[in-house]
Amino acid sequence: MITLKEIANMCGVTASTVSNVINNKNNVGEATKERILKVIEETGYQPNFFAQGIRKNNTKLVGIITEDLNEFSTAPIVEKIMAYCDEMGYKTILTNMRLYDRWTDTWYNDEEKYLSALKPAIQQQMSIKVDGIIYVAGHCRHIKCFDDNMDIPGIVVYGYSSNKNYPSVVLNDEKGEYDMTKYVISKGHKKIGLITGEQHNIHNISRLEGFKRALIENDIAYDDSLVCEGNWNRASGYNGAKILCNKNVTAIICMNDNMAAGVYDYLYEKGDLLKNISVVGYDNKELSEYLRPLLTTYDLGLKEIGAIAAKMLIDKLEDKEKTWAEETVVMFDGKLIERDSVNALT
Repeated sequence: MITLKEIANMCGVTASTVSNVINNKNNVGEATKERILKVIEETGYQPNFFAQGIRKNNTKLVGIITEDLNEFSTAPIVEKIMAYCDEMGYKTILTNMRLYDRWTDTWYNDEEKYLSALKPAIQQQMSIKVDGIIYVAGHCRHIKCFDDNMDIPGIVVYGYSSNKNYPSVVLNDEKGEYDMTKYVISKGHKKIGLITGEQHNIHNISRLEGFKRALIENDIAYDDSLVCEGNWNRASGYNGAKILCNKNVTAIICMNDNMAAGVYDYLYEKGDLLKNISVVGYDNKELSEYLRPLLTTYDLGLKEIGAIAAKMLIDKLEDKEKTWAEETVVMFDGKLIERDSVNALT
């Protein structure tokens, strides 16, 4: 790669003169400026913005650390973070810890495993002098990923930061399930079955609260016997449907689209039950558009979450005096996607 000093030698000027032209300063004569620009074009010279950033203590680099890019929620969030940063003149550096790929779900409560991946990821980002870091969780939980003494700003996305110095951008799961349940009730359904996720999962806890609130507001008693615990996979939706269909429910709400697909599997096995039982999902995964009837579901707005996080971080980087309120949690409301899987009762 050709250097700035070599460009200066080729043009018979000082390196500072070339630098002034690159930075569009007005203290260089027009003829000299044109000569330098011509040589830059002919040689394909690219300024070393990384080196410039280190000298200025501002590299215009945003670090992204993901727990695992293979998680369905992660890629759209990362894509939008990168796009927004690019629009604002920032480059991004991605470190994928591959936690699920390495240890499936056995690392959740194993601090040794977690730190063995997290510490090198943070060190790598800091070594290349990123201006700030966005941490993208694979599933929502309370996360301590940044130390108190980290001297650059950080944000946690799709999870709750356990450190009050670093804000979080998360889904408003409680409102999402509230909106979904309210929609099903508006179609005339009162005996509604629910297939949840795993009991202690934060998504599950928040969505269950939304479900209960919608029932209470519509004078429908919460019936624990109409709630089946699933584990987010298709088979648990099938098993939940087997139980709920024997309790004469008219609708089944599933806390994700995978379990809704499992409900479809069971209903198809039983012939025309799908005509008599309405089904809704959550997440708006691609699969929801291929089920028949088309599945009514809830879009998480993952790209929007990524954009919010990127904007918050860059706003902070652009205004060093900007402060984040303690324990800042930004909640994003998704939207209900109405399709064909809910029948109106007369």
